[in-house]
Amino acid sequence: MARGQRRSTRTTAAAAGSKPKSPESSPLSTRSNTPDVTSGQPTINDESLDCPACTPESREHNYRKESWIECDSCKTWYHWRCAGNGGDVNNIAKWYCQPCIGADQTRKITVKTPARKSSRKKTQRDYANLNSGLGSDPNRWMRLLEGKEIRDAPFKHMEGSEINLEWLEDDDEAMLAPIIVERPEGLGMKMPPKDFTVDDVADLIGESTPLEVIDVASQTTAPGWTLGKWADYFETEPSKREKIFNVISLEVSGTKISDMVLPPKFVRDLDWVENFWPSTRKGSHMYPKVQLYCLMGVARAWTDWHIDFAGSSVYYHILQGSKVFYFIKPTTANLAAYERWSGSELQYQSWLGDLVDEVFKVVLTQGNTMIIPAGWIHAVYTPVDTLVFGGNFLHTYNVSTQIRVRNIEIATQVPKKFRFPMFSRLCWYVGDKYLRDLKAHSTGFFSPRILAGIQALADFLVSEARALEQGSEQVKKEVRDQIPVDRVKDGPAVARELRWRARLAAGYSSDDESSKDVTNIFPSNGAKRKRGQSEDFTAEAPFKNFKPKVWDALSKTSEEGARRKTTGSKPTGGEEWMERWLGDVDDTQDGEEASVQSRRDVVVKVRRTGKGLERQRIERVVEDWEWKEEAGRISE
Repeated sequence: MARGQRRSTRTTAAAAGSKPKSPESSPLSTRSNTPDVTSGQPTINDESLDCPACTPESREHNYRKESWIECDSCKTWYHWRCAGNGGDVNNIAKWYCQPCIGADQTRKITVKTPARKSSRKKTQRDYANLNSGLGSDPNRWMRLLEGKEIRDAPFKHMEGSEINLEWLEDDDEAMLAPIIVERPEGLGMKMPPKDFTVDDVADLIGESTPLEVIDVASQTTAPGWTLGKWADYFETEPSKREKIFNVISLEVSGTKISDMVLPPKFVRDLDWVENFWPSTRKGSHMYPKVQLYCLMGVARAWTDWHIDFAGSSVYYHILQGSKVFYFIKPTTANLAAYERWSGSELQYQSWLGDLVDEVFKVVLTQGNTMIIPAGWIHAVYTPVDTLVFGGNFLHTYNVSTQIRVRNIEIATQVPKKFRFPMFSRLCWYVGDKYLRDLKAHSTGFFSPRILAGIQALADFLVSEARALEQGSEQVKKEVRDQIPVDRVKDGPAVARELRWRARLAAGYSSDDESSKDVTNIFPSNGAKRKRGQSEDFTAEAPFKNFKPKVWDALSKTSEEGARRKTTGSKPTGGEEWMERWLGDVDDTQDGEEASVQSRRDVVVKVRRTGKGLERQRIERVVEDWEWKEEAGRISE
């Protein structure tokens, strides 16, 4: 006798209008006593899912799991529900179908001798986790919260229609703290129907698809899972689950589910992958697939403290169930505490909330959507079985935090498989596009927040360029492999020109050293420019490999003004005089009598363009102030 248990598809083949599969080609259950029915043992006469004992009534039912039994005489396979006695098929030792019993009355159905069982309740031990020094109790995470001070989150609740680019530009606090949207209307997103289940996920993607599953007790990956096995586990009564598992990394782009899910319009408007990664480099090409995740958590699941990879922002929609979030604000001190805690022994022995200033709590229920901005540290508890759809996205409104989190990932040696895929390549694509925009629109095209993001991006790309120029051979290769040569022909030149143009657009002059990291600009000999080194204010770019604009004509004039007498306060030993002299200065200010000599320099440059011409006029006034042989120079 051979027994088998197979998985039926959620929708019967007959209902779908196609020929049903035979057991030979059906995916198998993960039970250990399941025979290999793909070897050709079962015999199905009409290539259908029917057995010889099926009735019209039994054919009307659709069973997800189907147990089969083989006659030990004629070797014909039967549904256990059709030919059995209602007992457990796994207890049968020898079995014969009714026609074979009728042909030979000596054939008897026999059962296995039951194994002796102890009535004493045994404690289940997770020896794998014990040997590795990890806990085996999934409830220990919630016990860590007992007695902790946790505040209700003061985060904004907004309507979906209010979350748009106008809000982002008008509100200086936008995308700096999580946002809760109680109803999905107005977000411009699409989600599966409310009755969509984990069973549907397995059917649409494929039950044999390998799945990364997290063991909640140890917060490590549990091997050997498929979507079919996960669907069986998820459907198990909560009281019968021996261990608590969680799924948080099933990306569904390119599957049938991707046609049912569309991120909020606001997310699509910001997303770097959506807006900067070339459309010709998607599809069958490798690209960062992080926009469509399906998260499936059972009751009592816990995801420990983490920051989404590369500080990416998140949209998170509860299709069914509920989630409880615990948040820590990404201040400099809190990120430093997280960096010390992450990947160290502290991670398994302490509550991160004890190492930071405060922890906030947010409860999400069915139909709620949350936007989590860059860098927010969070942990998540699942009170009931829950199905979630969400995704990650990088954007320009908080690049500095994204880079900071990426550096933490490197410092704490996060494996590359858990980092944002192709992060550097994406940054090069973004930088190249912004550089072309800045060339086309010199000033006023980008808002201050966007320009700040471009400058932070440019600083990162310049650091990559330096690694390419000065790093080890291995480092040079890693950086070079991430530069998309289809768009970026000279990485170092693009990075440095982007930084220069972003600074000019932000209001800095080409020789202004007040912007971040300006003393790290490399001249052609590779040495750092000395602090305070003077430059001709007409210079186009103080970095190597950049080719300045070619002007058709240039004129420079200087005009000495008449020396005049006035009054003014002498510079003092403190810093108060700096603020006074950096403001507007006229001849009516109080102070001692001084002699002032002024000079006015004017540079005019012109060149032809495709639509006409470009003309630049640069004017600078230099004043020398003298008080009884003491001098100070002020430039406006």
